[in-house]
Amino acid sequence: MHDTTNLEARGIPTVFVASEVFQQAAQAQAEALGFDAARVFVAHPIQDRKDEEMRVLADGAIEEILQQLQT
Repeated sequence: MHDTTNLEARGIPTVFVASEVFQQAAQAQAEALGFDAARVFVAHPIQDRKDEEMRVLADGAIEEILQQLQT
C-alpha cells in the first residue's frame, strides 16, 4: 500500500492487487495513510499456487485492473 501511495503521488496510476483475505487490512491501511488506493482482490491463497494457477488468477483480474487504472 505504501508503494501504491508513493507511485500515485508521483503521478503514476497504480492498482493495489492482493488476495481477498487482506481486504480489511487494506482498508485499514488506506484509512491510516489517508489515501483510498484503487485495489483488486483475487482468490486466496497465492503463495503455494503453480504458475498456471497464477495465470488463471491474473487472467480473471486483468479487466478489473485495467478498469481501475482508467478511472
